[in-house]
Amino acid sequence: QVQLVESGGGLVQPGGSLRLSCAASGSIFKLYGLGWYRQAPGKQRELVARFISGGIPNYADSVKGRFTISRDNAKNTVYLQMTSLKPEDTAVYYCNARNLPREYWGQGTQVTVSS
Repeated sequence: QVQLVESGGGLVQPGGSLRLSCAASGSIFKLYGLGWYRQAPGKQRELVARFISGGIPNYADSVKGRFTISRDNAKNTVYLQMTSLKPEDTAVYYCNARNLPREYWGQGTQVTVSS
């Protein structure tokens, strides 16, 4: 059974930091490309960061220099460290696992950046 379980969202002030976690089942973690997407109200889901071929991280321009994707192979977990958060980062953040044609999504975790 495929499982992607996100955690770590919440309310944070502008300029603050949060770390999101995504725990994946072992087979998914080893065989699928992992990443993070987000969807703000009234907008399409967009890429935030993901590992591409060779395990190299790829970031959306809007988060470069502020967000860092990482993984802990021992814990089958991928992280998204978010710093210098802005109100426009407010969205539901989703963990994604992809090995086309198969693709899976987590349930999402809300991140709200507001004073």
